[in-house]
Formats: sequence, C-alpha cells, structure tokens
Amino acid sequence: MGDLIAKLALEDGSVFEGNAIGAPGISEGEVVFNTSLSGYQEVFTDASYNGQMVVMTNPLIGNYGINLQDEESRRPFVRGVIVRELSRRPSNFRAQGDLASYLKKHGVVGISGVDTRAITKRLRVTGCLKGVLASGDPSDADLQSDTLVDRARSWEGLGGRDMVREVTCSAPEIWTEGLDEDWSAANPALLRSGERKIAEGLRIVAFDFGIKYNILRILHELGFEVHRVPADTKAEAVRALDPAGIFLSNGPGDPEGIDYAVKEIAPLLQQYPTFGICLGHQLTALALGARTYKLKFGHHGGNHPVKNLGTGKVEISVQNHCYAVDAKSLDSAIEPTFINLNDQSLEGLRHRELPIFTVQFHPEAAPGPNDFNFLFEQFAEMVRHRKPVALTQNH
Repeated sequence: MGDLIAKLALEDGSVFEGNAIGAPGISEGEVVFNTSLSGYQEVFTDASYNGQMVVMTNPLIGNYGINLQDEESRRPFVRGVIVRELSRRPSNFRAQGDLASYLKKHGVVGISGVDTRAITKRLRVTGCLKGVLASGDPSDADLQSDTLVDRARSWEGLGGRDMVREVTCSAPEIWTEGLDEDWSAANPALLRSGERKIAEGLRIVAFDFGIKYNILRILHELGFEVHRVPADTKAEAVRALDPAGIFLSNGPGDPEGIDYAVKEIAPLLQQYPTFGICLGHQLTALALGARTYKLKFGHHGGNHPVKNLGTGKVEISVQNHCYAVDAKSLDSAIEPTFINLNDQSLEGLRHRELPIFTVQFHPEAAPGPNDFNFLFEQFAEMVRHRKPVALTQNH
C-alpha cells in the first residue's frame, strides 16, 4: 500500500485531489466554507456542523495545535475538513497535540493541498453543494473520481432531516463548569455585579440541540443553575424542574426536521422567559407561527456585521447557520431586532408582550469577537424580572 491520497468530489462534477489528513475512509456531507482566521478547533467541534464538511478559507490551519480546553462539544461532529495547508508541527504553549492526529483519533476525514479559494468561489456562485470526501490508496476503486461524483449526487442531503439526535446529550445534567480565568479577565462585564452574580438564585433549563460548551460556561458564570436537557425533553418534564427561564441552543440541520422540539417549545414560550440562539432562534420562530428557509450558502465565520435595529449600532458577530427565519412571516406581536448587513437576512427577534428574545448569531463567540456578550446579561435580567428587555448594551 502506497501513500494515501484524498479527493473531494462535488455534485456539480468537480473533483479536487490533495493530501490525506485525519482518518482514512469516505464521508458524505454538505460542503460549506468558514471565514474565521483562527479558532479552527472550536469550529470543528461545534455540533452545528453535523452533516457538513468545512472549507477553511484561512490558508494555514493547525499552526497552534489543539488542546482540550478549546473543545465546544464532546467530539468533532464535522463530516470533513478541507484546508489549503496543514501545519503538522504546531507552535504554541497551550498545544497538547497536532490537528492531523486529532482528526485521525476522532475518525474525521480531511484533505489538504487543495485550492480552497477556488472551492469557496464555486460555493459562492452555486450555493451549498453535496460532496464526498475520500482518502485511501490511489488504486482503490472507490476513490475513482466518477464513482465519487455519482455518490455525491445520490446522497440525500440535509433538508428535512433530524440531525440533532446525533449530537444532543443522552440524559439531563446540571452544568457546573465556568469560564477559565483568562477568558473571564478579558470579559469583566460578565462579572461586574460585584458580590452577587447577576443570575444568582435563578434556575434555567437549557435545551441541548448541539449546545456549545461556551454557552453553558457563560450561563454558569453569570450565576444560573443550569439544567441541560436532551432535545426531545417533554414540556411537562421541564415544568417539573420548576425553572425561572428557558434557553434554546444552537444545533445542526433543518429546523423543520425536528418538529418534535417545536411542539414542546410552543407551550413553554407562553409560560417562561426564553432566550434562543441559532437553531434555538429558528425553532422559536416556528413555534410562534413563522417560517424558515435555506440560505444560498449560509453564514459561517467570525466576521459578519449585524445591525441592531433598536439602536442603529453595528457590531461584528460569529455565525454558523444555513437556514434563516423569513422576516415577512413574523406575526405582528414579534419585532425584528437585528439584521445581517451582508444580505439583509433576519438575525434576531423579540416578542412585544412576552419575555422572549432570540438571535441567529452566536453571542458566546468561541471563536470570534465578544461584541454580543451583553445579551446573556439581558437574558438574566429578563428571567429575574419576567418581562421583555430592550436588547441594548448597558455597559
């Protein structure tokens, strides 16, 4: 057996050949691109990427290695990693290993040495494409280009599928991990309340649709008693925990593919203050009677400008989603709060009468800027006072 090769085949018939990294094998998924300049480990372990392969537009990936502190879920759920150049000798005092070995350990197929700019430009024109990423011996019949293209075209795709059950937690738990000291020092606003943390004494239920660990860390750091529950938790089980509020997390795939969650969320919205992020934003909208649709190539990266419609202020957000809420389908009781300045898609909403607000972007960062951390504080204020908040910075 000679050196392994890797091929990325897309449904449009294009094939890119490069060097095999990570685990040998064949993987199917939806190919998207991420424009983050750093934070690749957080990207690959974001469970919202379940079912997708990620093209990193930054040409050098892996230069600072990997470490256990930067993981955002129990393992990488990404279906494939596509990079221009992979650094095999990381240089960073926090590094506990290299990226190639990490991907191999977790069974993630990857490819390097391909023109990621060409792939990204193709996705920008045609939209998300179904793809097959394969690595192995060049003589393997399964690695023939025509075979891989046919396989990509026949893959069922993500539309209407439930991708959440593969990533959600298996049982309820109380989350007790906070932020590390370096992160807390860089974000003093989260700790500015002095002796008493802003959410101390408040119990919340956090639905795990693929929740990022940094969301849970921030909620705990604010003082919440955080009960993390599986995605299919029934409304009556939530009520039995007697929470003061509800949090709806990020997650992968088509929101219409998890109608069981919408069914349970709908009655809870009428009873508890609620904050939703990403998929949680979309599920809230569906539960309130709105519609969702698929974006052409989605938003993935740490540099998306978002405008607050209440203040007119523009800030930079972290994003990872392929679906969006149709602003035209919102009921008159629901107010749009944020829009994306790149394509004018809806990035947030709030209920005019009920204590409910959601955002499409990721205020918890990891990776990316921390411009929107204040939303977690406003969630705490909304839960404590059980009334809507204005979603404006208070520091």
